[in-house]
Amino acid sequence: MAIVEPLIMRVMALSFNTAKRAGAIIREVMQGGNLNIVDKGKDDLQTEADRSAQRLIVASLSKQFPKVKIIGEEELVDQSIKEEWLVTEGDAELVKLNCPEEWSDVKEEDMVIWVDPLDGTSEYTHGLLEHVTVLVGIAVNDSAVGGIIHQPFYKQTNGEMGRTVWGLKGLGTGGFKSSSPPNDKFIVSTTRSHSNALIQASIDALSPTEVVRVGGAGFKVLHLLEGKAHAYVFASSGCKKWDTCGPEAVLEAEGGILTDLRGQHYSYANEVEHANRGGVLAATNKTCHEDIIKKMPSHIFEAMQKM
Repeated sequence: MAIVEPLIMRVMALSFNTAKRAGAIIREVMQGGNLNIVDKGKDDLQTEADRSAQRLIVASLSKQFPKVKIIGEEELVDQSIKEEWLVTEGDAELVKLNCPEEWSDVKEEDMVIWVDPLDGTSEYTHGLLEHVTVLVGIAVNDSAVGGIIHQPFYKQTNGEMGRTVWGLKGLGTGGFKSSSPPNDKFIVSTTRSHSNALIQASIDALSPTEVVRVGGAGFKVLHLLEGKAHAYVFASSGCKKWDTCGPEAVLEAEGGILTDLRGQHYSYANEVEHANRGGVLAATNKTCHEDIIKKMPSHIFEAMQKM
């Protein structure tokens, strides 16, 4: 009798390969030159790459895991995809890794998958392609536990385009080289394209030695994982659950932490509000995270409550 791997490992492995395939489509759309941009509202763009990538990811995961709730960023009337786009096989190495005991009996009904098919759309349309990521977050009983961060335009040393970073709490991470940020500096990563006075005030209160402004939640969390920043601070409700579920799981599988500005974890259950009303605070370790919360002025929290 064939051995059936635990559900969460199969979901992780297929998410890994669907994110990679979505990344290839994102590159193809960029190379074709017709992004077919739709303005969804204030500072919120959608391209053909967003739409095609989401169709691929949702269709591929839904076909194999029909009872899992999948929530994507894009509201699409047409969910149909080309048959050749459908991803049917998961990553052969990832699926074989030892499943943590706490996730071994998870059922499809316990899961919610959050998908951002193209995180950093503004940067994508402006040619800042390094910032672009594909995000898949796996929540179990409302907590982010597994995640995929795929960079379509990352150029590897062998010339291959794209890299796929993964993380599962209790197991660890893969796809990148972990590094600690410098001890003689305090570097904060924040938004490149959605800043305002409140966000700037929250950063100023921390007195960082350097501020790195980049696009996309996925790319900011990669900065933490690779030691390019100590913290990611975003005092705004502009970030959504599909932006943070995957990155939170990867960062916390590596020993970091991602919460709202008060230090509370978000719920990723099926029926929750999509907006992260409490902002985003991520750090490479718990001590750094706690120090930032202590330094954050009360007027920042008060202003956030009015959003």
